[in-house]
Amino acid sequence: MFTGLVDDLGTIEGVSRAPAGLELRVRTRYADLAIGESVAVNGACLTVLERGRDDSGPWFTVAAMTTTVGLTTMGGWRGGQRVNLERALRPIDRLGGHIVQGHVDGLAEVTRAELVQDMLLLELALPQVLCDLMVERGSVALDGVSLTISAIPQSDRIQVSVIEHTRTHTTLGALRVGDTVHVEADVLAKHVKRLLERSS
Repeated sequence: MFTGLVDDLGTIEGVSRAPAGLELRVRTRYADLAIGESVAVNGACLTVLERGRDDSGPWFTVAAMTTTVGLTTMGGWRGGQRVNLERALRPIDRLGGHIVQGHVDGLAEVTRAELVQDMLLLELALPQVLCDLMVERGSVALDGVSLTISAIPQSDRIQVSVIEHTRTHTTLGALRVGDTVHVEADVLAKHVKRLLERSS
């Protein structure tokens, strides 16, 4: 479980094909990762396979199964790409964002990216399957970043406002129209939708 509060900007150093999908090597500031630990990489929960340190600092590797690659943008990742990183929540941590599982529900396309005063206004086109899970002033995770939905201008669009701190400490500040991001809907919304479907 995660909170959607990114605490490191990592760099993809290598992408290699594996029998079950992809293996990624990521440069990080995390010096004390454990083998088997969960890390959210752009909002996708992955397991640390190896970790180490060299002259450039700490690094770790993770594997993404074919299913995960198919549901995310990972198939297009290349060396040098920046990624949002978050370690798994500990029971003693503050839940500063919202409950994020690291399970990408779909992809959204940026249709608007505009600086409005000191905020970056992002508008995103959602796949139909996610539209009913969005609510104004509700929570959504974009590339693993916990955000509040500020408006729903159309049935298949959401808007979020990204503050300066988040712009400079995550990959969201570099988004442009046409870019694709990982979307994880609020887990509470998913459970409510499921219960309503079963009762109807």
